[in-house]
Amino acid sequence: MNNEIIVDNFAGGGGASTGIEMATGRSVDIAINHDPNAVAMHTTNHPDTLHYCESVFTVKPKIVTAGRPVALAWYSPDCRHFSKAKGAKPVEKSIRGLAWIELRWGLEVKPRVMMLENVGEFRTWGPLLTGEMRPDPERTGETFEAFVGMLTTGIPANHPALAECCEFLEIDIHSEQAKRLVNGLGYTVEYRELRACDYGAPTIRKRFFMVARCDGQPVVWPEPTHGDPKSEAVKSGRLKPWRTAAECIDWSIPAPSIFGRKKPLAENTLKRIARGIQRFVINSASPFIVKCNHTSTKTSYDCFRGQGLQEPLQTITKKHGYAVAVPHLTKFRTGATGQNVTDPAPTITAGTSTRPGGNGHALGIVEAALTPFLAGNGGSEYQAKPRPLDKPAHTILKQSRACLVAPVITRQFGASIGHRADEPGATITAGGGGKSQLTTATLIQMGYGERPGQQPRVLQLGKPLGTVTAGGGKFAITSAFLAKHYGGNYTGPGVGVEEPAHSITTVDH
Repeated sequence: MNNEIIVDNFAGGGGASTGIEMATGRSVDIAINHDPNAVAMHTTNHPDTLHYCESVFTVKPKIVTAGRPVALAWYSPDCRHFSKAKGAKPVEKSIRGLAWIELRWGLEVKPRVMMLENVGEFRTWGPLLTGEMRPDPERTGETFEAFVGMLTTGIPANHPALAECCEFLEIDIHSEQAKRLVNGLGYTVEYRELRACDYGAPTIRKRFFMVARCDGQPVVWPEPTHGDPKSEAVKSGRLKPWRTAAECIDWSIPAPSIFGRKKPLAENTLKRIARGIQRFVINSASPFIVKCNHTSTKTSYDCFRGQGLQEPLQTITKKHGYAVAVPHLTKFRTGATGQNVTDPAPTITAGTSTRPGGNGHALGIVEAALTPFLAGNGGSEYQAKPRPLDKPAHTILKQSRACLVAPVITRQFGASIGHRADEPGATITAGGGGKSQLTTATLIQMGYGERPGQQPRVLQLGKPLGTVTAGGGKFAITSAFLAKHYGGNYTGPGVGVEEPAHSITTVDH
C-alpha cells in the first residue's frame, strides 16, 4: 500500500481494526470514536494507532490524513435504528444518519476502498413519516438506494434524501459538493449478508457488508471455510464443520442449580428451559457419557474423560462413576427455546439501559441430571412446581398434592429385581440387545370383568386413578413376560417379551 493509510471510523474495542491488521499485516493508522472508554480500550489493543476522541462529524478528513492517500476507510455506524431488536421505539435522528459520514470521506479524500458493516436491516433505511420519528413503511429502502446512488452513478437532483445528507454533512444543497453527490462519486459498490460461523467464528452472527471501490479493481468476497456439519460440503471434506458454542464455555466453573436460587426464576424462563430440555436433552440425537468418579485435589486432567453413546461402555467399578450428559444453551428472551452447545452461539446483543450488556443475562447453560424429585399432582400452581428431594417439601394438606418420581433400572436375568438408577450399572454381557432398561409400570383394573367391545381396563400410571371402592384391592401394577409350562414341576424362569423367544417345541409350551 506504499504510503497509503487505513482509517477506522466508529472504532470500539478494536475488533474491526484487529481483523484489518490480520488481513493487511499492519496496524490501523487512525481510529475515531466519541466515547472515552471505547478509545481507551482501542488504545490498549492498538497502541500504534493515532486516536481521535470526538464525533466522526467533527473530524476533518483532509486535516487528519495530512495529505496522505487513504487505502481503506472502515465504517461501523450504530445499528440501533435499523436492528429488529429495537422494537417499535421512535428513532433518534443523530443515530439514524451516522452512515452519511462515508460520503464526507468520499467527497474530501476519496479513499481507494471503503467498507461499511451493519445489521441486515440497514437496507430498509428510508424516510420518516411526516411529523413522526418513525420510518414510513411505504418508502422502505428509499434512503438506502439514494445512499448507494450517491456513491456510484448519482441520483435525481430533487431526491428527498439529498437534503437529509446535506444537513448531516453541513453542506449547502446548492454547493459544488452537493452537485458531486447528485452526479455520483464513481465508486463500484457491492453488498452482501455474511454469517460469521461460515468463516470460522463460533457465532452465527449475521451482518450486512458493503464494499465500495474506485481503483478499478473488482470487489472480491471471501469463500466460506466452514459449514453445517450435516451438509455434503462438510461430509466430503470441502468445508470444515462450524465451530461450536461449547468451545467458548469454561466447563470447569460449577453451575448452580436452578432450584437453589434465593430468587426463583421467572415463569417464562422456566418454560424456555423446559422447552430446551425437551428439544436438546430428551430428544437429543447425540448425548454422551462422562466419568464423574475420577477426581483429585492434587492433580488435574487435561483430556476429555467422556465417551460417545455409540462406543462400548468402559469398565464399571463398584462406585457409580458414569452419567449421561446433554447440556444445552437457553436464551433469556421471550419465546426463545435455546439451542445445542454443538451449534455456533447466537448473536450476543449489547443490552439496554435496564439490562446492560456484559452481565451474562442473555444466555445460560442447562444440564439435566437423572435424579428423583417431587412432582406436583394437581392443586395450586405453587404446589405443582417440582422440588428436589434435598429441599423441604411444600405444605402437606389433607389431600396429597405431591408424588415421588424416580427412575429404576430393571435387569432381564431371570429373578433379578433390578436396581436404582443412582447405583452402578451391572455387568454388560457380550450378548447385546440391552439387558438393562429404564422401567415404566402400568396399572390394570381387577375384579370387574369386561363386556364385549368394552375398552380394556388397562390404565397408564400418568393418568388419574379410577374410583377406589370400599372393597379395595382393585388395582395392580403389571408388566408383561412370557412364562413356560413344561409340566407341574417346572421351576425355570420365563422370558421378557422384548427378548428373543426360547426354542419352540413341537408341542406349544
